Amino acid sequence: MPATDLPLLIDAVRMAGRVATSFVGKSAKRWDKPDGAGPVTEADLAVNDLLQQVLLRSRPDYGWLSEETEDGTVRLGHDRVFIVDPIDGTRSFTEGANTWAHAIAVAEHGEVTAAVVYLPLRNLLYTASRGGGAQLNGVPIMASGNDTLSKSSILAAKPVMAGTVWREGVCPPFTPAYRPSLAYRLGLVAQAKFDAMLTLRPSWEWDIAAGALIVAEAGGTVTNQRGAPLRFNSADPRLDGVVAGGNAIHTAVMDALA
Repeated sequence: MPATDLPLLIDAVRMAGRVATSFVGKSAKRWDKPDGAGPVTEADLAVNDLLQQVLLRSRPDYGWLSEETEDGTVRLGHDRVFIVDPIDGTRSFTEGANTWAHAIAVAEHGEVTAAVVYLPLRNLLYTASRGGGAQLNGVPIMASGNDTLSKSSILAAKPVMAGTVWREGVCPPFTPAYRPSLAYRLGLVAQAKFDAMLTLRPSWEWDIAAGALIVAEAGGTVTNQRGAPLRFNSADPRLDGVVAGGNAIHTAVMDALA
């Protein structure tokens, strides 16, 4: 249950941070996944092994979905499942940057109930439990109250700027920004550093699950690009894009999208 899962996730993610930072990003062994799925390093696998051991030892009746574990159908038979990205932003990790994150969530019957996003090199720990609010390093956070798209700052990649994405055929005049980790983008939205984040590409559940609850518990709104609520632990663990932000700016973005 959320009240007991969150302390477990916090302890586990801090252990993950110690493991990941024991590797030197630029010198960590790296290889590319098949089918252009991106890079993976020995640090990703070490963190995955640690988290799988620690979390499933404590919750043996939970399922498991992780970017670095071969997926199957077993998790679909579990009421609750861990959804894990051992290192979100692996390219940043290999470059020696500090914007990569660990992301862990628990989903129960498709809804996230507890979540952590941790950036060990920036000392940022975002946490949330369903109905318990969202915190950054133990301090409550709230999403933006901005309601004007032209005065907003939105985390998005360059393809989102294309005119074909928007109803009027041109990108609205918001201020764009970018961070490589989707989990970190969601954390920044939850603490109102940015008004919203937007990705229209199919997004893996492990990139989004933890941050989605953190934004929601910070008083924001998170949906797919068509405005539908997000569901997790699906047979195909991909989401149809993500739009997240303060309630008013989320509405503004959805109204402006083509």
